[in-house]
Amino acid sequence: MRYDLNLFPVFVVLMEERNVTRAATRLGMTQPALSNALNRLRGVIGDPLFVRERYGMRPTPAALDLLPVVASALSAIDDAVRSQQAFDPATADQVVTIAPNSYVEFVLMPKLVERLGTVAPGLRLRLVPFGNDLGETGAVSGNTAMVLGRIVEPPDNLVVQHLMDDGLACVVRADHPRIGDALTPDLYESLQHVNVLPPGRMRAGLFQALERRGLKREVAVSVTHFLAVPEIVAVTDHCATLPLLVCRRLLADPRLRVLPAPVDLGTFPVELGWHVRYRNDPAHRWLRSIIAALAGEFGGSSA
Repeated sequence: MRYDLNLFPVFVVLMEERNVTRAATRLGMTQPALSNALNRLRGVIGDPLFVRERYGMRPTPAALDLLPVVASALSAIDDAVRSQQAFDPATADQVVTIAPNSYVEFVLMPKLVERLGTVAPGLRLRLVPFGNDLGETGAVSGNTAMVLGRIVEPPDNLVVQHLMDDGLACVVRADHPRIGDALTPDLYESLQHVNVLPPGRMRAGLFQALERRGLKREVAVSVTHFLAVPEIVAVTDHCATLPLLVCRRLLADPRLRVLPAPVDLGTFPVELGWHVRYRNDPAHRWLRSIIAALAGEFGGSSA
């Protein structure tokens, strides 16, 4: 059977976006052209593939079954072609999709964007949510180039590189009425706390560290991103326990004060993961080296 292979990248982007307008924009196509391609693919597959809903398109069971096969085939073709190509960062013109957790997005991404603006101005980043598990990031399928954060129980097709370790400290408002030069364990336990909820199983990390040290804390408010913490702490008597590199960014805020944790809470790893198909991709290898170098500049150990 003969069919147009150009239809399958359209299908993959539609599966990712679940929206014709966004998919057409990503592909550089008009919406009528994309709809025509989808209709042709429906004829080839013999299935509607997508059902229109109020806020987008829902894939049919046949589309869900087809996606991993098509994505794997396209990835193999991309890998074979790219491995034969030289990569020049100064002239590169492409978009790279990365899934950083909120910590990496806050700490590392600004430096990465700054570095790319100097050495690879045509290399553009598309950040997607870290998600509740690796499958949701797109890293397991290879649709997302890299995942950055703490990677727990990676599948066999994901390569993981250790970038660095970070510790924990505490942030309070500068004129906090109860806190002097240090936080004692008793004072720490008597305060109300702001907690950052990272996705998935990482939510338990700080709670486990506190439990191991025999510390308790009363969480008054939980937020989803580090950006919310300084605004809350600056106008309350709450305390936030945050990564050291996040605290370093907050030192410039005169409303806040950074103090050592009342006990040593240990460290946590920051890791970089990518699908095995990117192992020999020249552009991917170059970007991995840039990220590892930036992590090293923070004082962590890069693999």
